[in-house]
Amino acid sequence: MKTPSPGTTPHSPSTHATALPWAHWSPQRLGFALALLAALGFSFKAIFVKLAYAVPQAQAVDSVTLLALRMLFSLPAFLWVGWKAGRGLAPLSRRDMALLAVLGLLGYYGASILDFVGLRYITASLERLILFTYPTLTLLIGVLFMGQRASRRDIASLLLSYAGIGLAFAHDLQLASDMGAVLLGGAFVLGSAVCYALYQAGSEPAIRRLGAARFTALAMLVSTAATLLHFTLTQPLQALVQPLPVYGHALGMALLSTVLPVFMTSAAIRYIGAAKTVLVGTLGPMLTILFSFWLLGEPLSLSQLGGAALVLAGVLLVGRR
Repeated sequence: MKTPSPGTTPHSPSTHATALPWAHWSPQRLGFALALLAALGFSFKAIFVKLAYAVPQAQAVDSVTLLALRMLFSLPAFLWVGWKAGRGLAPLSRRDMALLAVLGLLGYYGASILDFVGLRYITASLERLILFTYPTLTLLIGVLFMGQRASRRDIASLLLSYAGIGLAFAHDLQLASDMGAVLLGGAFVLGSAVCYALYQAGSEPAIRRLGAARFTALAMLVSTAATLLHFTLTQPLQALVQPLPVYGHALGMALLSTVLPVFMTSAAIRYIGAAKTVLVGTLGPMLTILFSFWLLGEPLSLSQLGGAALVLAGVLLVGRR
C-alpha cells in the first residue's frame, strides 16, 4: 500500500476518498491498522484447524494433509508476489538462497507442522499462548547464541510469560482426561514457537537485503515446497480428497490466517517498526481465547485469563525494549 507524498495532489479527491478511505491516513495510523488486522487473522488460524479436525466426515484428515491444503491454497498469492517483487532486481546470491532455504524450512514448514500436530492434543487457547512466547524465545536465542545481554526487564519478561503459560497449563490439565496428551501437545507447540523464534531472529538481515515482500514470498515458497514434499512422501494422493467443509476451513486459513496477515505484518513493520507491530500483536492470544470460547465452545476460566494477561505483560516488556 502506498500513501501519497506530501506534494502529491490526487486526480479526483472525491473518488479516492470514497474508494480508499485510508488513502490519506498517516503512516503510523495505517501501520497500526495493518498490525491489528494481522493479529486478528493470525488469531483465527487455530480456530480453522480445530474446526477442520472436527468435521464429522473427515476423521482421516491429519496435520500434514491439512497443512498441505493450506499451502496449496496460498501458493498462487506467493508466486505472484515473489515474481512482482523480484522484477528488475539482481539474482539471489548463493548465500541468500541458503538463508532462504533454512528460514523457509524453520518458519512456516517446521513451525506449522509442529503447531498443527500440537493442536490435536490441546485447546486453541493454550496453543496460542504457548506459540506467542516467540518474542521471549527470540530474546533467549540472542542471549545464548548471538552475544546479546539480558537486562532485568528481559528476565522479568521471561518470568511473566512462562508463569502465564503455567497458569494456562493448569487450566487445561484440570479439564483433560489425559494429562500426557496435554503435555505432549504443549511440547509440540513449544517446539513450533522455537522454530518461529529462530525464523524471526534470522529474517532481519535477509529482509534488509531482499526487502520485506520479496523475502516473505520466497521464504513462503520454500515452506510450501517442503510441505508438499512431506505430504508426497508420507500420504497417499487420495488424502487430498476431503469433504467440502475441510476445503472451506483450509481456504479460510490460507487467505485470512496466512496470505493477508503475513503481508500485513511486513507492511506494518515497514510503517511503524517491529517493536510496535509486536505490541499490537499481543492482542492475538486474547482474541484466540475469545473466539475459542465463542466458536468452539472451549471453557473460559479466570486462571486462563490470568495466564493470558501474564504472557501479554511479558511480551509488552520485550516490545517496549
